[in-house]
Amino acid sequence: MSSETQAWSGLERLVRRDRVIISLALGAITLLAWVYLFHMAAEMNLAASEAARHAAMGMMMDMRAWSASNIVMLLVMWSVMMVGMMLPSAAPVMLLVVGTYRRRGWQHSRLATISFLFGYLAAWTGFSLLATLSQTALHHAALLSSAMSANSPRLAGGIFLVAGLYQWAPWKQSCLTHCQSPLQFLTQHWREGTWGAFRMGLHHGLFCVGCCWALMLLLFAAGVMNLIWVAAIAAFVLIEKLLPRAPILGRAAGVLMCAWGVYLLTRDS
Repeated sequence: MSSETQAWSGLERLVRRDRVIISLALGAITLLAWVYLFHMAAEMNLAASEAARHAAMGMMMDMRAWSASNIVMLLVMWSVMMVGMMLPSAAPVMLLVVGTYRRRGWQHSRLATISFLFGYLAAWTGFSLLATLSQTALHHAALLSSAMSANSPRLAGGIFLVAGLYQWAPWKQSCLTHCQSPLQFLTQHWREGTWGAFRMGLHHGLFCVGCCWALMLLLFAAGVMNLIWVAAIAAFVLIEKLLPRAPILGRAAGVLMCAWGVYLLTRDS
């Protein structure tokens, strides 16, 4: 075997090893995020039951009085939720990143991939901040129940209608195309170095936010900590990004969302 062949074989072993390490790390992070979400859901269900019991006893509590620490915890909850929901669908591009850096001779390929991950999560943390502010506003307006779901069928219907219409929007399709084609994304937006990896991760994360933000709003209608809905949306996002016929599936889902939204909007009229 020639020295060139041996070098190439050794490089491919390094690429495979890097991918295994990154895959295990992403899996562990996702698992920890879901463990946290289950813990938070149990605590919030207990708090909601306590509030309902107090209300039944005539002991009305001011559910609109949230402190700064409550809002910070809400931001943490949304951020962890986005980690648990979005990391599986982002795994392919991250595995491609670590392999590309390694093949280009960058010794710190794993560090660059971690930097890419931080950039990606920074985009979703920005979305989490907006979601936290939105939930706080809805809470103070008494539009959310103790289970963090829409009190009004019209509000829920409007959310479903917006999410359904967005499934047909050109911007949605453009962002989805970038998310479905990680190789094309890296070809167009490649940056060298650790800081370059962070910028790429942020850029890719913004495309993912542009693709999925309306789907995340459905949690305001179904319940922010309704883990069945959280898991269903996460699975839909994964399927939408990985399947070649995902645009057809996404548009069909959009029709169903619009139909349900119209039903909710007209149910009480």
